[in-house]
Amino acid sequence: MKFRPLHDRVLVRRVDEDTKTAGGIIIPDTAQEKPSEGEIISVGPGGRGEDGSVQALDVKKGDRVLFGKWSGTEIRVDGEELLIMKESDIMGVIEK
Repeated sequence: MKFRPLHDRVLVRRVDEDTKTAGGIIIPDTAQEKPSEGEIISVGPGGRGEDGSVQALDVKKGDRVLFGKWSGTEIRVDGEELLIMKESDIMGVIEK
């Protein structure tokens, strides 16, 4: 199934964080928080301005982003858990 977000929304796949601390302690699954870092899978065409023109998004497919802990709505696409959120929920892009 294909999924294309509308307007200024983006589809994000969470990026798994390490399950081990810097000191070598393994963190059990029950104690881990969901990561607030992800990779953008798909983006909408952009939001509409007051004059009706489409304003392109600042993020693109493949960008690695940080988002708030409670941002977005969890959905399932082809058995995979993804997040759909507005571009404004994204705090920043991680550049390499």
